[in-house]
Amino acid sequence: MTQATEGPAAPSGERSPGGAGWAALAGVLAGGAGLAVAELVAAVVAPGASTLFAGGAAVVDAVPPWLKDVAVEWFGTNDKAVLLATMGVVLALGAALAGWLELRRPPAGAVLMGVVGVVGVVVALLRPSATPLWALPSAIGLGAAVLLLRAAVARLLPAPGRSEVSASDTPGGAVNRRGFLAVSGITVGVAVLALAGSRVLSMGSTAVSAVREKLRLPTARTPAPPVPAGADLKLDDLAPYVTPNSDFYRIDTALIVPQVNPQDWSLEVRGLVDEPFTLTWDELMELPMEEHYVTLSCVSNAVGGDLVGNALWLGYPIRALLERAKPRAGADMVLSTSDDGFTAGTPLDVLQDPDRECLLAIGMNGEPLPEEHGFPARLVVPGLYGYVSATKWVTSLEVTTFDADEGYWTPRGWSALGPIKIASRIDVPRLSAPPSAGAVTVAGVAWAQHTGISKVEVRADGGDWVTAELAETVGPDTWRQWHTSIDLEAGYHSLAVRATDSDGQVQTETKAPPAPNGASGWQTVSITVE
Repeated sequence: MTQATEGPAAPSGERSPGGAGWAALAGVLAGGAGLAVAELVAAVVAPGASTLFAGGAAVVDAVPPWLKDVAVEWFGTNDKAVLLATMGVVLALGAALAGWLELRRPPAGAVLMGVVGVVGVVVALLRPSATPLWALPSAIGLGAAVLLLRAAVARLLPAPGRSEVSASDTPGGAVNRRGFLAVSGITVGVAVLALAGSRVLSMGSTAVSAVREKLRLPTARTPAPPVPAGADLKLDDLAPYVTPNSDFYRIDTALIVPQVNPQDWSLEVRGLVDEPFTLTWDELMELPMEEHYVTLSCVSNAVGGDLVGNALWLGYPIRALLERAKPRAGADMVLSTSDDGFTAGTPLDVLQDPDRECLLAIGMNGEPLPEEHGFPARLVVPGLYGYVSATKWVTSLEVTTFDADEGYWTPRGWSALGPIKIASRIDVPRLSAPPSAGAVTVAGVAWAQHTGISKVEVRADGGDWVTAELAETVGPDTWRQWHTSIDLEAGYHSLAVRATDSDGQVQTETKAPPAPNGASGWQTVSITVE
């Protein structure tokens, strides 16, 4: 039973105690539902138009090289997950603020959420390959968020002229808590249904996975030489000579792995060429394939880091594609473009080098390229860091010049050429597995792609260098394992390693960060001997 009270209604400027918390919750729920609706619309328009992923891609584009290095060093291949999680937290806090503002200073909260929507629209439209339709996810999603926010917060405001309080009302004013809970329930329902719908509409990724699973790679006309028996020392904790696909590092700018069906794929070779052409997937499958073992390394790899791996690649020589196109005099660069808009500028003479096995790769370690490593086709170029050569999901090769064009990372402060530096790494012993005093096995890998490693040396506690024994290798385009034994007493010790390439160049001791052209310096590790 309700009880009437005499007197004027609570002024509209007064808010119920505790109402701010409910308003903040309303903001978070409305913002989450809006993002879910945006995902649903993006599943129809284009996955890259998603408010969250377009915004994340814009963040990746804007970060300076030093911050990129910090993210990779701290989080490794989890950098994208950390970025998206951080964005989620920031957006949730912003949505909570919008809810609070909508309660205290309406319509300030709705305006704030609307501004976020406008930013989302602008960011999406500025993405490579964007169309006007890419504005729809943010516009519709954040529009829905504004409507849900206003509807929920309105139930927290004292009703004008109302002067009776029910048992279900929040103290301090005639607040429709039941209405608020009802709108909140509707908001959660919208979010769940939108997410479910977006997942259903995104089944194309499952379809591409199914196509990949059924794909049978052609047999290489030129197979790779067999891996020598002595190439893999098979020591515990030592990186294997051939890196399994599941363990191969992944560093790229794609927050969403592009889903490219081979039958929809093509490669356009154009630019400063006399005979431009477009290559379809079926035509590529008819070309004589080659296999080569090639070690790839990321420019963000710190000294002693693990952003490096060796794999068997199957593909067609890029050199032959360029010969067919007939580059014109004066051209000195090939700008490769990914399906997601990423670009890399590779020296033309490197890709034309008859002694360098540069591939338009379709296979990795005996199976079709994993989706996250470029399926259906990518570039593999020995001797250059990936940011100037290893374009995944590649769709075009444009013959041009360094004066006229530049790849994605060059205007962001990175070197235009990107040759890989001599590097070596200690894998054994691990700090977590202290060896016993006496003869201690020290082992690791070293690489100087396209030149090859001729010597690796190790020293303990700043003493004399000890030459390690090198394992066998397929060729100069892959890393080499090495090992040696050093007598160490119980206690703390420092181990250092350096390599020498086949031209006699010794790995420099000078320390340098990854930016702008790759890290350098000798790796030094501290161990405990028991």
